[in-house]
Amino acid sequence: MQLVTGASGYIGGLLCNFLKARGYVVKGTGRSSIVPSRDFDYVCLDLENDPLDGVCFGVETIVHLAGRAHILNDKSKDPLSAFRRTNVDATLRLAREAMRNGVRRFIFISSIGVSATETRNSKISELTDSNPSTPYTLSKFEAEEALKELVKNSSMELVIIRPPLVYGGSAPGNFQRLLKIVQLGMPLPFVGANNQRSMIAADNFIDFIALCIRHPAAAGELFLVSDGMDVSTVDIVRTIASGMGRKPRLIYVPVRIIHAAAKLLGRENMFAQLFGSLVIDSGKARKLLDWAPPFSVTEALFKAGADYTALSSKKSRV
Repeated sequence: MQLVTGASGYIGGLLCNFLKARGYVVKGTGRSSIVPSRDFDYVCLDLENDPLDGVCFGVETIVHLAGRAHILNDKSKDPLSAFRRTNVDATLRLAREAMRNGVRRFIFISSIGVSATETRNSKISELTDSNPSTPYTLSKFEAEEALKELVKNSSMELVIIRPPLVYGGSAPGNFQRLLKIVQLGMPLPFVGANNQRSMIAADNFIDFIALCIRHPAAAGELFLVSDGMDVSTVDIVRTIASGMGRKPRLIYVPVRIIHAAAKLLGRENMFAQLFGSLVIDSGKARKLLDWAPPFSVTEALFKAGADYTALSSKKSRV
Protein backbone atom coordinates (compact mmCIF):
# COMPACT_ATOMS: atom_id res chain seq x y z
CA MET A 1 0.00 0.00 0.00
CA GLN A 2 1.10 3.55 -0.78
CA LEU A 3 0.22 6.32 1.69
CA VAL A 4 -0.01 9.89 0.38
CA THR A 5 -0.34 12.70 2.90
CA GLY A 6 -1.79 16.01 1.76
CA ALA A 7 -4.17 14.08 -0.48
CA SER A 8 -6.80 16.81 -0.20
CA GLY A 9 -4.39 19.20 -1.92
CA TYR A 10 -3.69 19.81 -5.59
CA ILE A 11 -0.67 17.54 -6.07
CA GLY A 12 -1.72 14.95 -3.52
CA GLY A 13 -5.08 14.32 -5.13
CA LEU A 14 -3.57 14.04 -8.59
CA LEU A 15 -0.87 11.65 -7.33
CA CYS A 16 -3.40 9.38 -5.60
CA ASN A 17 -5.51 9.09 -8.74
CA PHE A 18 -2.38 8.54 -10.88
CA LEU A 19 -1.17 5.69 -8.65
CA LYS A 20 -4.62 4.12 -8.36
CA ALA A 21 -4.97 4.10 -12.14
CA ARG A 22 -1.70 2.17 -12.37
CA GLY A 23 -2.76 -0.58 -10.05
CA TYR A 24 -1.37 0.62 -6.74
CA VAL A 25 -3.34 0.25 -3.53
CA VAL A 26 -3.53 3.86 -2.33
CA LYS A 27 -4.58 5.55 0.89
CA GLY A 28 -4.66 9.32 1.15
CA THR A 29 -4.79 11.51 4.23
CA GLY A 30 -5.57 15.18 4.62
CA ARG A 31 -7.07 17.73 6.98
CA SER A 32 -10.04 18.47 4.78
CA SER A 33 -13.17 16.36 5.25
CA ILE A 34 -14.20 17.10 1.66
CA VAL A 35 -12.08 15.90 -1.25
CA PRO A 36 -13.54 16.56 -4.73
CA SER A 37 -13.35 13.91 -7.44
CA ARG A 38 -11.50 11.34 -5.37
CA ASP A 39 -11.14 7.78 -6.57
CA PHE A 40 -9.05 6.45 -3.68
CA ASP A 41 -9.38 5.57 0.00
CA TYR A 42 -9.18 8.73 2.08
CA VAL A 43 -8.82 9.44 5.79
CA CYS A 44 -9.39 12.87 7.32
CA LEU A 45 -6.38 13.26 9.62
CA ASP A 46 -4.48 16.01 11.44
CA LEU A 47 -0.88 14.80 11.56
CA GLU A 48 -0.02 17.26 14.31
CA ASN A 49 -2.65 16.21 16.82
CA ASP A 50 -4.66 13.12 15.86
CA PRO A 51 -3.62 9.62 16.97
CA LEU A 52 -1.57 7.91 14.27
CA ASP A 53 -2.25 4.34 15.41
CA GLY A 54 -2.93 2.17 12.38
CA VAL A 55 -2.25 4.90 9.81
CA CYS A 56 0.95 3.22 8.62
CA PHE A 57 -0.16 -0.37 9.05
CA GLY A 58 0.49 -2.34 5.85
CA VAL A 59 2.07 0.69 4.15
CA GLU A 60 5.12 0.13 1.96
CA THR A 61 5.86 3.71 0.87
CA ILE A 62 4.82 7.11 2.22
CA VAL A 63 4.82 10.21 0.03
CA HIS A 64 4.70 13.09 2.49
CA LEU A 65 3.20 16.11 0.74
CA ALA A 66 1.29 17.55 3.69
CA GLY A 67 2.67 20.70 5.25
CA ARG A 68 2.27 24.37 5.95
CA ALA A 69 3.21 26.24 2.78
CA HIS A 70 3.67 29.90 1.87
CA ILE A 71 0.91 31.99 3.37
CA LEU A 72 0.15 35.46 2.06
CA ASN A 73 -0.51 37.97 4.84
CA ASP A 74 0.45 35.46 7.52
CA LYS A 75 -1.32 36.47 10.74
CA SER A 76 0.77 34.21 12.99
CA LYS A 77 2.66 36.04 15.73
CA ASP A 78 5.56 33.60 15.31
CA PRO A 79 5.55 32.26 11.71
CA LEU A 80 8.71 30.16 12.14
CA SER A 81 7.27 28.29 15.14
CA ALA A 82 4.04 27.69 13.21
CA PHE A 83 5.98 26.31 10.23
CA ARG A 84 8.12 24.13 12.50
CA ARG A 85 5.11 22.56 14.22
CA THR A 86 3.67 21.41 10.91
CA ASN A 87 6.68 20.91 8.66
CA VAL A 88 9.17 19.55 11.20
CA ASP A 89 7.38 18.16 14.26
CA ALA A 90 4.43 16.56 12.44
CA THR A 91 6.76 15.15 9.78
CA LEU A 92 8.95 13.47 12.40
CA ARG A 93 5.88 12.21 14.23
CA LEU A 94 4.72 10.49 11.05
CA ALA A 95 8.20 9.18 10.22
CA ARG A 96 8.59 7.59 13.66
CA GLU A 97 5.22 5.89 13.28
CA ALA A 98 6.31 4.71 9.81
CA MET A 99 9.47 3.18 11.25
CA ARG A 100 7.50 1.40 13.98
CA ASN A 101 5.32 -0.16 11.28
CA GLY A 102 8.17 -1.24 9.00
CA VAL A 103 7.50 1.22 6.16
CA ARG A 104 10.12 0.61 3.47
CA ARG A 105 10.50 4.09 1.98
CA PHE A 106 9.63 7.65 3.07
CA ILE A 107 9.52 10.25 0.28
CA PHE A 108 9.65 13.79 1.63
CA ILE A 109 8.52 16.59 -0.67
CA SER A 110 10.59 19.62 0.27
CA SER A 111 11.09 22.87 -1.67
CA ILE A 112 13.61 24.32 -4.09
CA GLY A 113 13.69 27.31 -1.75
CA VAL A 114 15.89 25.22 0.54
CA SER A 115 18.58 25.50 -2.15
CA ALA A 116 17.94 29.05 -3.37
CA THR A 117 15.23 31.51 -4.32
CA GLU A 118 17.20 33.09 -7.15
CA THR A 119 20.16 32.27 -9.38
CA ARG A 120 22.42 34.61 -11.29
CA ASN A 121 25.41 33.06 -13.05
CA SER A 122 25.06 29.32 -12.49
CA LYS A 123 22.48 26.58 -12.12
CA ILE A 124 21.75 25.04 -8.75
CA SER A 125 22.04 21.30 -8.22
CA GLU A 126 22.04 18.76 -5.42
CA LEU A 127 25.65 19.78 -4.72
CA THR A 128 24.75 23.43 -4.12
CA ASP A 129 24.94 24.44 -0.46
CA SER A 130 21.51 24.81 1.13
CA ASN A 131 20.47 28.40 1.68
CA PRO A 132 16.94 28.64 3.16
CA SER A 133 15.95 32.28 3.54
CA THR A 134 12.33 32.27 4.79
CA PRO A 135 10.54 30.65 7.75
CA TYR A 136 8.92 28.21 5.31
CA THR A 137 12.12 27.09 3.60
CA LEU A 138 14.03 26.97 6.90
CA SER A 139 11.39 24.62 8.31
CA LYS A 140 11.68 22.40 5.24
CA PHE A 141 15.48 22.31 5.58
CA GLU A 142 15.23 21.44 9.27
CA ALA A 143 12.79 18.65 8.43
CA GLU A 144 15.20 17.25 5.84
CA GLU A 145 18.09 17.24 8.32
CA ALA A 146 16.01 15.73 11.12
CA LEU A 147 14.72 12.98 8.83
CA LYS A 148 18.24 12.10 7.69
CA GLU A 149 19.31 11.76 11.32
CA LEU A 150 16.22 9.74 12.22
CA VAL A 151 16.65 7.09 9.51
CA LYS A 152 20.44 6.89 9.81
CA ASN A 153 20.45 3.58 11.67
CA SER A 154 17.10 2.24 10.48
CA SER A 155 15.95 0.12 7.55
CA MET A 156 13.57 2.83 6.26
CA GLU A 157 14.82 4.50 3.09
CA LEU A 158 14.56 8.27 2.74
CA VAL A 159 14.10 10.14 -0.54
CA ILE A 160 14.02 13.95 -0.59
CA ILE A 161 12.65 15.91 -3.56
CA ARG A 162 12.97 19.69 -3.89
CA PRO A 163 10.62 20.84 -6.66
CA PRO A 164 10.40 24.36 -8.08
CA LEU A 165 7.00 25.85 -8.98
CA VAL A 166 4.58 23.03 -9.84
CA TYR A 167 2.07 24.23 -12.41
CA GLY A 168 -1.03 23.11 -14.24
CA GLY A 169 -4.47 24.26 -15.29
CA SER A 170 -5.91 23.84 -11.79
CA ALA A 171 -2.78 24.75 -9.83
CA PRO A 172 -3.39 27.06 -6.87
CA GLY A 173 -1.52 30.19 -5.78
CA ASN A 174 0.38 32.61 -7.97
CA PHE A 175 0.19 30.43 -11.07
CA GLN A 176 -3.60 30.41 -10.89
CA ARG A 177 -3.56 34.19 -10.53
CA LEU A 178 -1.41 34.42 -13.66
CA LEU A 179 -3.79 32.15 -15.58
CA LYS A 180 -6.72 34.32 -14.59
CA ILE A 181 -4.99 37.54 -15.59
CA VAL A 182 -4.00 36.13 -18.99
CA GLN A 183 -7.56 34.90 -19.59
CA LEU A 184 -9.00 38.30 -18.70
CA GLY A 185 -6.72 39.93 -21.27
CA MET A 186 -5.24 42.36 -18.77
CA PRO A 187 -2.02 44.15 -19.82
CA LEU A 188 1.08 42.49 -18.38
CA PRO A 189 4.31 44.52 -17.96
CA PHE A 190 6.71 41.63 -18.60
CA VAL A 191 8.42 42.65 -21.84
CA GLY A 192 11.40 43.95 -19.85
CA ALA A 193 11.80 40.67 -17.93
CA ASN A 194 15.05 39.11 -19.08
CA ASN A 195 14.91 36.02 -16.92
CA GLN A 196 14.93 32.22 -16.97
CA ARG A 197 12.83 29.99 -14.71
CA SER A 198 12.92 26.27 -14.07
CA MET A 199 9.47 24.84 -13.32
CA ILE A 200 7.83 21.45 -13.37
CA ALA A 201 4.43 20.52 -14.75
CA ALA A 202 2.18 18.69 -12.30
CA ASP A 203 1.99 15.71 -14.69
CA ASN A 204 5.80 15.53 -14.89
CA PHE A 205 6.20 15.90 -11.12
CA ILE A 206 3.72 13.12 -10.39
CA ASP A 207 5.48 10.86 -12.90
CA PHE A 208 8.77 11.49 -11.10
CA ILE A 209 7.34 10.82 -7.65
CA ALA A 210 5.88 7.54 -8.92
CA LEU A 211 9.32 6.58 -10.23
CA CYS A 212 10.85 7.32 -6.82
CA ILE A 213 8.33 4.97 -5.23
CA ARG A 214 9.59 1.99 -7.22
CA HIS A 215 13.18 2.70 -8.32
CA PRO A 216 15.85 1.05 -6.12
CA ALA A 217 18.45 3.74 -6.89
CA ALA A 218 16.28 6.50 -5.42
CA ALA A 219 16.92 5.29 -1.87
CA GLY A 220 18.88 7.74 0.26
CA GLU A 221 18.99 10.41 -2.45
CA LEU A 222 18.14 14.09 -2.82
CA PHE A 223 16.69 15.22 -6.15
CA LEU A 224 16.11 18.59 -7.79
CA VAL A 225 13.66 18.15 -10.67
CA SER A 226 12.27 20.31 -13.45
CA ASP A 227 10.79 20.10 -16.94
CA GLY A 228 14.34 20.33 -18.25
CA MET A 229 13.91 23.45 -20.37
CA ASP A 230 13.97 26.89 -18.76
CA VAL A 231 11.60 29.63 -19.85
CA SER A 232 11.20 33.37 -19.40
CA THR A 233 8.10 34.96 -17.92
CA VAL A 234 7.26 36.25 -21.42
CA ASP A 235 7.51 32.70 -22.80
CA ILE A 236 5.22 31.45 -20.03
CA VAL A 237 2.56 34.06 -20.73
CA ARG A 238 2.67 33.59 -24.50
CA THR A 239 2.37 29.80 -24.29
CA ILE A 240 -0.45 29.91 -21.72
CA ALA A 241 -2.31 32.42 -23.89
CA SER A 242 -1.83 30.21 -26.94
CA GLY A 243 -3.42 27.32 -25.04
CA MET A 244 -6.35 29.62 -24.25
CA GLY A 245 -6.67 30.67 -27.88
CA ARG A 246 -5.86 34.24 -26.94
CA LYS A 247 -3.26 36.84 -27.80
CA PRO A 248 -1.45 38.09 -24.69
CA ARG A 249 -1.33 41.82 -23.92
CA LEU A 250 2.35 42.24 -23.11
CA ILE A 251 3.60 45.78 -22.52
CA TYR A 252 6.89 47.38 -21.55
CA VAL A 253 7.36 49.02 -18.15
CA PRO A 254 10.88 49.61 -16.79
CA VAL A 255 11.75 46.81 -14.38
CA ARG A 256 13.09 49.28 -11.79
CA ILE A 257 9.66 50.93 -11.57
CA ILE A 258 7.92 47.58 -11.11
CA HIS A 259 10.46 46.61 -8.46
CA ALA A 260 9.88 49.85 -6.57
CA ALA A 261 6.12 49.30 -6.68
CA ALA A 262 6.53 45.71 -5.47
CA LYS A 263 8.60 46.91 -2.50
CA LEU A 264 5.98 49.50 -1.65
CA LEU A 265 3.20 46.90 -1.73
CA GLY A 266 5.17 44.23 0.11
CA ARG A 267 5.17 41.94 -2.93
CA GLU A 268 8.91 41.41 -3.41
CA ASN A 269 8.53 37.61 -3.43
CA MET A 270 6.06 37.87 -6.29
CA PHE A 271 8.40 40.25 -8.12
CA ALA A 272 11.27 37.76 -7.74
CA GLN A 273 9.13 34.97 -9.19
CA LEU A 274 8.10 37.04 -12.20
CA PHE A 275 11.32 38.92 -12.96
CA GLY A 276 14.10 36.94 -11.28
CA SER A 277 15.84 33.80 -12.51
CA LEU A 278 15.86 30.39 -10.84
CA VAL A 279 17.59 27.75 -12.91
CA ILE A 280 17.96 24.11 -11.86
CA ASP A 281 20.27 21.37 -13.07
CA SER A 282 18.06 18.28 -12.92
CA GLY A 283 20.64 16.01 -14.53
CA LYS A 284 20.96 13.72 -11.51
CA ALA A 285 17.34 12.54 -11.78
CA ARG A 286 17.83 11.84 -15.46
CA LYS A 287 21.13 10.00 -15.11
CA LEU A 288 20.62 8.05 -11.88
CA LEU A 289 16.98 7.08 -12.45
CA ASP A 290 16.93 7.32 -16.26
CA TRP A 291 14.00 9.71 -15.96
CA ALA A 292 12.67 11.92 -18.72
CA PRO A 293 9.66 14.23 -18.31
CA PRO A 294 6.68 12.86 -20.27
CA PHE A 295 5.74 16.38 -21.38
CA SER A 296 7.86 19.28 -22.63
CA VAL A 297 7.44 22.65 -20.95
CA THR A 298 5.81 24.02 -24.12
CA GLU A 299 3.27 21.18 -24.22
CA ALA A 300 2.54 21.48 -20.50
CA LEU A 301 2.10 25.27 -20.48
CA PHE A 302 -0.16 25.10 -23.55
CA LYS A 303 -2.21 22.39 -21.81
CA ALA A 304 -2.38 24.47 -18.61
CA GLY A 305 -3.93 27.34 -20.56
CA ALA A 306 -6.38 25.05 -22.34
CA ASP A 307 -7.35 23.22 -19.14
CA TYR A 308 -7.88 26.47 -17.24
CA THR A 309 -10.16 27.74 -19.99
CA ALA A 310 -12.15 24.50 -19.95
CA LEU A 311 -12.48 24.58 -16.16
CA SER A 312 -13.56 28.24 -16.20
CA SER A 313 -16.16 27.51 -18.87
CA LYS A 314 -17.48 24.57 -16.84
CA LYS A 315 -17.78 26.68 -13.67
CA SER A 316 -19.62 29.43 -15.52
CA ARG A 317 -22.26 26.92 -16.67
CA VAL A 318 -22.90 25.60 -13.16
